[in-house]
Amino acid sequence: MHVIVDGYGGDPDQLADENVVRVILDQVPGMMGMTKITQPMVLRYTGSKPEDWGVSGYVMIAESHIAMHTFPERRLVWADVFSCKDFDAQPVLDALKNSFSLRRMDVQSIARNLEPLTESEPELAAV
Repeated sequence: MHVIVDGYGGDPDQLADENVVRVILDQVPGMMGMTKITQPMVLRYTGSKPEDWGVSGYVMIAESHIAMHTFPERRLVWADVFSCKDFDAQPVLDALKNSFSLRRMDVQSIARNLEPLTESEPELAAV
């Protein structure tokens, strides 16, 4: 399962806080029932445009990864939650909304198939 979140209207101070991002990345794997295999890596960055600065972070989980990028000047957060196992996304969405005081979230969920092709299934050509 792959959940992609664009969060809008967040609190610039929370979006600029490396510790807020670190705490979310530290707690979300447990909310999903996943296995954290690294501590969160979080750092502040400065983009080529002054308004593009923010905080980026990720945490590796046995089932894949969770990544996040904030843009405090734009009051925006992007989050990418990817796992080879299905999970309930609602606690993750609630954590993002509450931690950053988001006014709106656009959420896309993509089902991922972990089953291999069987011998009777035709292989698809690369696109």
